[in-house]
Amino acid sequence: MGGRNLNQLIRAVANRDSSALSQIASQYPDKPSQGVVNEQAEQLVDALFRQFRQVFPAACATNLKTPADESAAKKQWILAFAENGITNREQLRAGMQWARSKDTPFMPSPGQFIEQCKAGICKAAGLPDQQDLYRKLMKYCAERGFYECAENYPWDSNAEFWMVTDLYNQMRALNLTESEVMTRCGKQLKSMASRINAGEDIPEPRKQIPILSIPTSCESARSHIADIRAKFGLRGRNV
Repeated sequence: MGGRNLNQLIRAVANRDSSALSQIASQYPDKPSQGVVNEQAEQLVDALFRQFRQVFPAACATNLKTPADESAAKKQWILAFAENGITNREQLRAGMQWARSKDTPFMPSPGQFIEQCKAGICKAAGLPDQQDLYRKLMKYCAERGFYECAENYPWDSNAEFWMVTDLYNQMRALNLTESEVMTRCGKQLKSMASRINAGEDIPEPRKQIPILSIPTSCESARSHIADIRAKFGLRGRNV
């Protein structure tokens, strides 16, 4: 803002001149800074809002009633897209497919739409969604003892084998909480979907080297040593 405009702003504020303030504000377009958001996300949101006007007729009377309303809404959607990795039209297409199936004239929230973008990409790649992958992991944890090895477990796909066994190893080695496991499920799906959509042939299940956890206390170390001795029939002095 130049010195002249700054002086005008100071006088307008001091005099509570709303007309002058409005005139000054109109000189600066209400648009997110390129340094703050992803330019690609901004282009996607522009294309998305054009479709929203057709799919959700009530949006023109609510969220997008005025240019200022639309500008404010776009800011939030652009930031949400940039923060959640929504960067291509394939993701947008998956979200719009869900949006067109909704029996409502009102547009969704950014979070609802982004969730469907991610789920749609996973579905297109033949993968479960985040919740389903977590359930599959818990089912594997409960039933893995019935099988000689992980490779013999009845996997639905090669991708499922690699994702679930990797998550299982991480969960054991790092003692992850439920929320941490859920977060890692999302990362696994994003990585696997990218590989599949890039045309990579996911290999069949094969034997993996187990990740061993390291005891974190004297008590757990004694227990670990006792288990080894019992397993191999060893005798020795107490630790």
